[in-house]
Amino acid sequence: MIRFGLRLAVAGGREALTRLIVIAAAVAVGSGLLLTTLAGVNAVNAQLTRYASMYPTASAADADPLWWSNRQDYFHGQQIIRIDVAPTGSTAPTPVGIPTTPGPGEYYASPAFRELLAAHPADQLGDRYPGRDLGTVGPAALTSPDTLLVIAGGTPEQVAKLPNAQQVTRVGDTPALPEATVNLILGVIAGGLLFPVLIFIGTATRLNAARREQRFAALRLVGATPRQISMVAAVEATAAAVAGTVVGFGLFYACRGPMAGIPFTGMPFFPSDMSLGVLDALLVALGVPAGAAVAAQVSLRRVRISPLGVTRRVTPRAPRAYRLIPILLGVAVLFFAISFRPPTSDGQAAVFLPGLLLIMAGLILAGPWLTMVGARVMARYASRPATLIAARRLADNPKAGFRAISGIMLALFVTSVAVGVITTIVANRGPAPVGSTEAGQVSFYLPEDAPAAPDSLFAELRSTTGVRSAAAVRENPDRTSVGEPGVIACAEIPSAYGRCADGATVAEVATGLIPFRESASSARVWPAASVPLGDLQQLPVMSIIVDTDGSAAAIERARTMLETALPAFQAAPNVPGDFESEFANVLRGWKQLANVVIIGSLALGGCSLAVSVIGGLTERRRPFSLLRLSGAPVRVLRRVVALESAVPMLAVAVVAIGMGLLAAHLFLRAQMGYTLVAPEPRFFVIIVVGLATCLGVIASTLPLLERITGPETARSE
Repeated sequence: MIRFGLRLAVAGGREALTRLIVIAAAVAVGSGLLLTTLAGVNAVNAQLTRYASMYPTASAADADPLWWSNRQDYFHGQQIIRIDVAPTGSTAPTPVGIPTTPGPGEYYASPAFRELLAAHPADQLGDRYPGRDLGTVGPAALTSPDTLLVIAGGTPEQVAKLPNAQQVTRVGDTPALPEATVNLILGVIAGGLLFPVLIFIGTATRLNAARREQRFAALRLVGATPRQISMVAAVEATAAAVAGTVVGFGLFYACRGPMAGIPFTGMPFFPSDMSLGVLDALLVALGVPAGAAVAAQVSLRRVRISPLGVTRRVTPRAPRAYRLIPILLGVAVLFFAISFRPPTSDGQAAVFLPGLLLIMAGLILAGPWLTMVGARVMARYASRPATLIAARRLADNPKAGFRAISGIMLALFVTSVAVGVITTIVANRGPAPVGSTEAGQVSFYLPEDAPAAPDSLFAELRSTTGVRSAAAVRENPDRTSVGEPGVIACAEIPSAYGRCADGATVAEVATGLIPFRESASSARVWPAASVPLGDLQQLPVMSIIVDTDGSAAAIERARTMLETALPAFQAAPNVPGDFESEFANVLRGWKQLANVVIIGSLALGGCSLAVSVIGGLTERRRPFSLLRLSGAPVRVLRRVVALESAVPMLAVAVVAIGMGLLAAHLFLRAQMGYTLVAPEPRFFVIIVVGLATCLGVIASTLPLLERITGPETARSE
């Protein structure tokens, strides 16, 4: 029977060969996307693991310890990671990505950082990292090809005094980021892309199921047993799926390099990150053909009952409203979480995850009922034959109408939750607006135990091209706690930042002169301080404020001079927005990932709909042919097909987005006390464009209707 099934698949005439090619092509696209998704998950894990290797933790071992210190710097808004190391003995570990540990006055730099050093004058960047360049940091230590990393050597005494200094005996085996973060990333990818991919593959393998039922029913009538029919169907479906899976592997490896360069998480991957494990390859290579065989078996359930079961077509039982119960339970769980907020992260996960899973399962379960309700509403207000026919057909079998777009519903829900949460967090915790007077300011905050800033530093800063002024905010002798205002000479306050009270020579100002998240104002009047002007120079410096003309060159020159003069501090000189840039980049990566999921899922949904439309046309070509013979124009039939696909898709899109934003609001209220902020218009533009593209894909299949519903079809069947 295996040989007979293969013969039917490849030698069953033009129709069989066309069906085989279409199924194989659809499975190739689906399996290629499935492989890309699995490889993307592996790439994210590899990226997170390498990121964590930059921050090893102290550990006990027999080897000599290595002094290790991490600091962050910025250049033109880009974060630079600096790692200072110093071995204490010959058996001290070597940092990942370099052949030997650099000694004092030596350093290794990542390829992207070396390009940055070569492209800019030394007084803007290179002078911050004096010493001998030993070579390039390898990919094993880099989060992405764009990572700016420098590993500098020093003596144990020097590195021990640096911020975040610790002794480590192992590097490179630090666990990745917290499990909750990884689970969120993988959950977004898996929930948003894997499910639509599997839906697409299942839809493809069921293509032209009704025609195959008729053919297999004929075989039953001539004596074939149900077991033999099942074997033939499985062989036919598996053959197409195997061919498509092989092509899918080829598509994946052909597109792996370009796909790695797309910053799905905010930064690109290395091509080697987009790799497949043995389990991943086996899962696709064996799982897709096996799934195709199972789908073929399910599609023949009426044939196994009776060879005449194919012709006994009855209206399926209408879905009931009880399908909404899981959605209501999930929403109730999230409402409950607002009043009952678990104190631990595990407790919060125990409340929120079941609620979200209940809503997701409820959306899939309630999809056919929502489709039926939409179809009945459309039928009630139908004024054209096409609308009435499409509505009656959807109401007759809403499960079939919903099946192909169930992946879109789940993906839109997941991404709406993610975008709603991210947008609200950005609005409440994101970077403050940067005013025109702040754009050229460089601030350097010194801890209480910092050495005194040399007087020559201020003279050098003021003589630097592009620097307008350089002032020191000093410790107020009258303050009683950290965070109270410092003092500054009135003559040193830039006019754009305010002025002193009349008659004052020393003013009380915020530690950084500009209050946090507050724009500068030339009309601001700072209160007078009780410190005499002659005693001001004797007070410790709390912060240094440099006002520039706003040019990137002047800002980076000032920052380089400050870092060179006062190197051993955790916080680098700050330009407004620098410290927020890392947080903003993370959120931007999440937004981009959510957008990728939306676009990818909608594209897959469009392909699934296209396959479903093609399959539905070929299965119903005789009824459509009879309608044409009875006088129905082709344009009416095209409207029927378009409405059958568009109505459930648009209905579930509205419900999924609404439920996603509601779930995001409840999560934010319970977890952070925030009120949902509406997503940016770009989010809705992407959805509208994606749905329009899906409709365009459906429209591209409509010309097939006229070709397959001619009079000859009605005569031959």
